[in-house]
Amino acid sequence: MFFNGFLKSFRILLIPFSIFYWVAIWVRNKLYDAGLFKSVSFNLPLINVGNLSIGGTGKSPMIEYLTRLLQNERKISILSRGYKRKTKGYNLANEHSTALEIGDEPLQFHKKFPGVAVAVGEERIAAIPQLLQDRPNTDVILLDDAFQHRSIKAGLNILLTDCSNLFTRDFYLPAGDLRDLKESYKRADIIVVTKCRFDLFQKTKEETIKEIDPLPHQHIFFTTIEFGLPYHILSYHQHKVINEQTEVLLVTGIANPEPLKNYLDEQCDLYNMITYRDHHIFTIDDWKDIGKRFASMESQDKIILTTEKDAMRLIKFESKAVELPLFVIPIEHRFLFNEGSEFDHLVIKFIQQFNPGSEAANMRQPFMNAVDHQKEN
Repeated sequence: MFFNGFLKSFRILLIPFSIFYWVAIWVRNKLYDAGLFKSVSFNLPLINVGNLSIGGTGKSPMIEYLTRLLQNERKISILSRGYKRKTKGYNLANEHSTALEIGDEPLQFHKKFPGVAVAVGEERIAAIPQLLQDRPNTDVILLDDAFQHRSIKAGLNILLTDCSNLFTRDFYLPAGDLRDLKESYKRADIIVVTKCRFDLFQKTKEETIKEIDPLPHQHIFFTTIEFGLPYHILSYHQHKVINEQTEVLLVTGIANPEPLKNYLDEQCDLYNMITYRDHHIFTIDDWKDIGKRFASMESQDKIILTTEKDAMRLIKFESKAVELPLFVIPIEHRFLFNEGSEFDHLVIKFIQQFNPGSEAANMRQPFMNAVDHQKEN
């Protein structure tokens, strides 16, 4: 508590830098609005999932939700930046890909949906034509975390905001967590308020909608996090039920572990925790520390638990993972107020009614001159 209070107090001192940051992104957005910076369209449906802030709002589970929704009827490809990877440029995931090569989230998508093409590229305007060269039968591309990258004009923009930290209440980096203008929410077609309590009151829903103040064409949905049954890191078929007698060592390097901590508070009487920075690259020393901490736990019913993103960076210790009960807990979005079918309908309707404009003509052809357009900032 003291550290969190100190951190908040320290960030207040950074407000002058936030003002400079706000000016920079305001100018950038105005240049796009005026057409001086160009946004490029493609002649196939692009669905963009993003947010206005740094930190976890549930983008990866939303990409997975959309993939499950569409993969049986459409040829889907997923394009991500590949945050914290050690490589540069375009990279298409394959059976030998690692988190260091493509990033933990893209590797997670690749392993969970082996029939879906997953690629990474910092400059999405250049990566999309390359992806379409590699997977020419693609008819839908899911853009992971590209809302602020306006050089690409997606047909459907899905904006996520954390229920406990709505973008309306946030401030700009570095004093706050906003990386884009608050008014940028107006570019969204769908707004999803994530990580809500499962028993969210109707009154709270209405107050939140009023606070966000959506435009007439915008749709707002509310989701909660639903945790699945933990599976062993080496086998999707070996599961573990967590109960009151289970002692858990939670190992995580994600932006916001609070929902998982709240879940464990409800499921077991005792859990320990080792936290790392978001997207932390685990070392052999980290693994040894985890092993020592686990060995010091006295319960006979004890496990190590981690997230799916962290598992992608821990899987390199595969040979050693046999020795320890290292389990992975999956998460999904669950729509509240029985509105999931409406969300699904909007997404499917967008794809079915997609009509490429003339500016998108021929953009599926091999690479062309897309890289000559405005680079992503």
